[in-house]
Amino acid sequence: MSDSSSTPPNLPLVRGGAVGGGVDPYQPFHEIVSVLTWANPGLTKLESQMLIPLFGEHPVEMGMVGKEQEILTMLQSDRTYKQLFAAAFPGKDSISIANLAKAIAAFERTLISVNSPYDRYRYGGDVNAISAAAKRGEALFNSERLECFHCHGGINFSDSVMHERLAFKEIAFHNTGLYNIDGKGAYPSSNTGVRELTNKPSDMGRFKAPTLRNIALTAPYMHDGSIATLEEVIDHYQAGGRTIHTGKFAGVGSTNPFKSQFI
Repeated sequence: MSDSSSTPPNLPLVRGGAVGGGVDPYQPFHEIVSVLTWANPGLTKLESQMLIPLFGEHPVEMGMVGKEQEILTMLQSDRTYKQLFAAAFPGKDSISIANLAKAIAAFERTLISVNSPYDRYRYGGDVNAISAAAKRGEALFNSERLECFHCHGGINFSDSVMHERLAFKEIAFHNTGLYNIDGKGAYPSSNTGVRELTNKPSDMGRFKAPTLRNIALTAPYMHDGSIATLEEVIDHYQAGGRTIHTGKFAGVGSTNPFKSQFI
């Protein structure tokens, strides 16, 4: 089991797929993301985030909890890793879990998706890089009529991006009206968003807005992979929330009392 098994290097930087792909390949995707990156206000650094899939037990992903010494022994017995860790982290204990997290986080920071046709159009001055239809779409995307840019703005198309030039750091979370199981705003019990950590009713169903980069390649969509296509995502937002007519998740999402004002 490795990180590349869930995010292969030949695929987009954002992983698609409707199942978890961890130690239990049939674990529903929403059980993987509910309290991890997409709904945890306390996770603001890659070094902290990457420890959760590695050692987390709720849910189990990489299944390495209790095997910390095995990981260190494996790295110490590899001549190449021993030399690289010593060079990167001079000192007596260069190979440690903390330094392992720093090394993986450093690699993750190099995974930058840029120079798309839109980048060349918007930032490179190439007026022919995107089609006339795409330009009309950009105008709608950035309009107060559709409100898309409020949650998916900036160079990474997300309001949860931090960098050193920000005046202040804020990580936003949103309820998009994806569920309304009991008519009072409920989401699936294993997938309640920020509320799972804060226990505040108003945090029900609140998740980060993901980047839209490579979005056409990362189906299915929404935090739990419950919408299959981009066309259906647009339908969801156009309706102001999703209506599920039958089954245990039935409800009218557009009337969710905790829904974001932008939906």
